[in-house]
Amino acid sequence: MKKILLLATGGTIACKTTENGLSPMMSSEELISFVPKSKEFCTVDTLQLMNIDSTNMHPDCWLQIAAKIESVYQDYDGFVIAHGTDTMAYTASALSYLIQSSPKPIVITGSQRPMETDMTDAKANLMDSLRYACFDEGSGVVVVFGGKVIMGTRARKMNTKSYDAFSSINYPVVAVIHDRGIIQYIQPVSKTAQPVFYHRMDPHIFVLKLIPGVSAQILKLAAESYDAFVLESYGVGGIPEGEQYNFHDVIEFLIREGKTIVLTTQAIFEGSDIAVYHSGHMAKNEFGVMESYDMTLESTVTKLMWILGRTRDPMTIRKLFTTTIANDMLSQEFTCS
Repeated sequence: MKKILLLATGGTIACKTTENGLSPMMSSEELISFVPKSKEFCTVDTLQLMNIDSTNMHPDCWLQIAAKIESVYQDYDGFVIAHGTDTMAYTASALSYLIQSSPKPIVITGSQRPMETDMTDAKANLMDSLRYACFDEGSGVVVVFGGKVIMGTRARKMNTKSYDAFSSINYPVVAVIHDRGIIQYIQPVSKTAQPVFYHRMDPHIFVLKLIPGVSAQILKLAAESYDAFVLESYGVGGIPEGEQYNFHDVIEFLIREGKTIVLTTQAIFEGSDIAVYHSGHMAKNEFGVMESYDMTLESTVTKLMWILGRTRDPMTIRKLFTTTIANDMLSQEFTCS
């Protein structure tokens, strides 16, 4: 019988109704009590790391989660993290960089409705997560939600209320879970791999979603406080041109200041290809701006946090960012023309 550690962090799954709305109040012991049939296939230890709304999740929380898993890694066959849905994709991506090549499954789950309500997806998601954490072929950091197992670097919340809240972006699902059965399509990590843990992240990442009329001056103002900038651009990655926008001069200024710049796309599927149009071509070839290709925004941001927590050398930053980690990006041979 497998031994699993359930780490609770709060979120909707742990919420109770108060006069001021839902608030995470349920303990890890209470959560596991709602799935008594899990005792048929595993033993579960519980740990309450925090009890917060996931909108309050912070990189320090990710480091705390990763450190706890590292400290007890040899004692368990798998790990389940109960988490709020709003920032779950960020946490899944962050843990994918902080805990690499784990042959043991590290599962993140939650629910759209609280565990204590009559009509809830919490029981099914928690039971599915425990099953995958016990699965002999399970490995790596994954999100289990709505019967799907999704690579941690590829998960994104697509629906605010539906039980089928998460999708795998630009990558197949790892597995599907139905009743007691698990059909796995992809092996996230070799079962003979050795886990590698990291202990630092730089949270000073600024994301700017471009809209018609936005001024690049906001980037210049933010330069004193942030180390890297992610520009969420249009289509395959175009940057506005002309004096009314001034992106050319501001990007040049940021590069001189030693800032890291990554261009991504606001489109969810298929990724960026910034050299297609003149403006993006200029940014890539004249200034060396990097692009996210088919990565999610969540992975782009957390990967930069992980990289800048390790180095400030521009060449090393570029090498690490363009290296596929935890299946976060496909080969550039396939993602750009």
